[in-house]
Amino acid sequence: MVDDRHVAHYIDLHCHLLPGLDDGAPDLSTSMAMLEALAELGFAEVYATPHQRNGFYIPTAASIEEAIAQLAPEASATHPEFRLRRGAENYWDEILIERLRNHTVPGYDGQRAFLFEVNPTLLPPHIEEALFEIRLGGQLPVMAHPERYLAVQRDLGLAERLSRQTALVVDLESIARSQHRVETKTARRLVEEGLASAVASDLHTPASISSVAGGIDWIAKHMGADALTRLLEENPRRIVAGELP
Repeated sequence: MVDDRHVAHYIDLHCHLLPGLDDGAPDLSTSMAMLEALAELGFAEVYATPHQRNGFYIPTAASIEEAIAQLAPEASATHPEFRLRRGAENYWDEILIERLRNHTVPGYDGQRAFLFEVNPTLLPPHIEEALFEIRLGGQLPVMAHPERYLAVQRDLGLAERLSRQTALVVDLESIARSQHRVETKTARRLVEEGLASAVASDLHTPASISSVAGGIDWIAKHMGADALTRLLEENPRRIVAGELP
């Protein structure tokens, strides 16, 4: 059982709550509903990570700033202690590769760490070597929802090797839900075996908040309060600072 004396200060490294930028919140009212729900669960800092994917969503830095400027005053009015941070979810494509070359990848608050995702059915060729080179260059790649990737589902040893170069951030919703059994099994094993550096909401809609809460409850029940603190507070803070936990 979670120790009631500990006041949660969860940090969400992956969330799509900025209005009108991608397949997340379509408008400000939805953004606020998502923010309210996250705050009730104990999140005090949320990194907005709109998709950056060629042919789908490439919001500009200016549009992201505009969305933050729209949401931040509303958030401060209801939750003055809440912190809305900048991030992005970068798809592994030609745009990301070019940005890596130019050192212009949108990261967490413009720092060294950046979130990325890959094709669920086919990992990029030589990804382990590529991540190693990124680390040598002084950046910290942060892999979103590794439990979705077929190669990881088939071989947890791959996750162990990847975790030496990239922070693995598992979706809380994957941990909770049962309709995607392989994905859920993989998510839970990544957490149980200490391969997940952190967990995050990956929230796109208020309707998913119950699954996010379910993931938190599962960790509390099966791993304990210390694991929640590590996965949702301590390690996210280290990741944003550019440190691989």
